[in-house]
Amino acid sequence: MKKIYFFLCTALFINSINAQEKIPFRITKYNNIIVKTLVNDKDSLDLMFQIAMQDASVSPERLKPAKSIVFKNEISENNSVKIGNLEWKNVKFYDNELTGPEADGKIGTGMFKGKTYKIDYDNNQFVIYDKQPDIKGYKEVSYISNQEGQIFLSCDNLIDNETYESNFLLQSGYAGGLLYNNQFADTKDLNKKLKITGEKTLKNSAGKSIITKQGILPMLTIIDNITLKNVSAGFFSGEIKNQSTSYFGADLIRRFNWIFDAETKHIYIKPSKYFDAPYFKFN
Repeated sequence: MKKIYFFLCTALFINSINAQEKIPFRITKYNNIIVKTLVNDKDSLDLMFQIAMQDASVSPERLKPAKSIVFKNEISENNSVKIGNLEWKNVKFYDNELTGPEADGKIGTGMFKGKTYKIDYDNNQFVIYDKQPDIKGYKEVSYISNQEGQIFLSCDNLIDNETYESNFLLQSGYAGGLLYNNQFADTKDLNKKLKITGEKTLKNSAGKSIITKQGILPMLTIIDNITLKNVSAGFFSGEIKNQSTSYFGADLIRRFNWIFDAETKHIYIKPSKYFDAPYFKFN
């Protein structure tokens, strides 16, 4: 009896450590994560997961109605959101925010507040844990977070045989790889030091040019022993440049499985099935 009791206690202890909820998602051809939601028990919306925001929003280009979300000054308070068997209360929605293709709006990291969670690209799912999960095979990454909860990774960039450190905002709404801010692009002379693979020019109503360029970064080091080679990297040139933040886009995020530990405030990664996939190409 003692052995049986010990076995049951051990099993319960293990189960309590690994207690978890799973949320399935799908990935679009633009590398965006889409989750199916039910808002206020009335509106079925496909929302794009945006790791760079905490609340939610609906797009002016949405295909599905969102009649239950009542806005006042473009903000709607106290909404409920169901995803599978899980439900969140007091969700704030913003109105008229553009999102990625195939999405009616966006939903941020607020649904994971106070929880440890994993973005599991190998199995197309979020996993929410009550306790810290097994991190065997994962490596901790260096990051900083601002007051809005946005996460910036500190990475080393190999440019013209010189290594430069830069902070990148995790931006799952940007389909591509890296997008450099204007200051970094100008001071490091990326227009001359990166191999340029594409360029687009747009003009505003005043006739001023907005030029986007795509290049190749020879090597990006996220942490020791985890590097990406020949990374797709974009930047702006021309008369108008308003990119103040560098992005670590969805094409790079999907190359890893991520664990965000709520208790220790640590972030862990390991390569996913997309690690060696071809880089996203803008048309």
